[in-house]
Amino acid sequence: MKLIFIDIDGTLTPPGENIPPASAVQAIHDARKAGNKVFLCTGRNYDMLSPLLRYGFDGVVGSAGGYVVCGGQVLYDCPMTPVQRKTALDSLHRHGVFCTIEARDSSWGDSDLKDFLKGQSEGNSEIERWRKALASNLGIRPIEEYDGSPIYKVVIMCLKMDQLDEARSLLEDQFDFCIQEIPEHGCVNGELINRKFDKGKGVLRICRHLGVPVSDTVGFGDSMNDEAMIRVVGTSVCMGNGAQSLKEICDLVCPAVTSDGLAWAFDRLHLR
Repeated sequence: MKLIFIDIDGTLTPPGENIPPASAVQAIHDARKAGNKVFLCTGRNYDMLSPLLRYGFDGVVGSAGGYVVCGGQVLYDCPMTPVQRKTALDSLHRHGVFCTIEARDSSWGDSDLKDFLKGQSEGNSEIERWRKALASNLGIRPIEEYDGSPIYKVVIMCLKMDQLDEARSLLEDQFDFCIQEIPEHGCVNGELINRKFDKGKGVLRICRHLGVPVSDTVGFGDSMNDEAMIRVVGTSVCMGNGAQSLKEICDLVCPAVTSDGLAWAFDRLHLR
């Protein structure tokens, strides 16, 4: 039995979308029928990943590893503290950084983030995810309506790296500032991920729970927020549309998400 971990945006689906290619859905169905287990492994919170659950998964590593579920059982649940949340938002906003914050079942974003993204060129999968999510009003509410729910992750976007300096000085001992590969003339974007967890640690938690060696895991990703997963799994795969930096550390590069890449890789790796 193999445990298969799949990122969503840019890997299972085109960024910001909730409908995978039919070939990917069939590959997942076939892999599970063959006795393997398949998990979503994503930066999305549970609310944003839930539309994909209808395609059949054995669990999720959600919120970049902060919320892990296997077979309906919650294995790990680690939101940031209120002090950490306030410190992050205060310091980031002081320097003009645009933020979204994600609870398990809701997300909130700065009200002018949509206008900021309109001015950005085509970027990585995370930029495209937020652009589409905001354009479609997919449950992302104005940050002024934040209700105090526990927050797992802060997504950050700004024009210059030095806008993050103060937040780094205050929080880098507790949080990894996971910055995406920056395209030419593109904005800086990334996530604050609690050092207590990441996608790789989420993979290990599920392995321990099921008693499966990590050598029997396969991970699929496309951007640098998948790096922790890619470095942990037994076999790593980057999508053809993925970041060059990730491709360089993966065992296999498959065709793009829109070119039946997952199905191709499932066949190449004999997962179905």
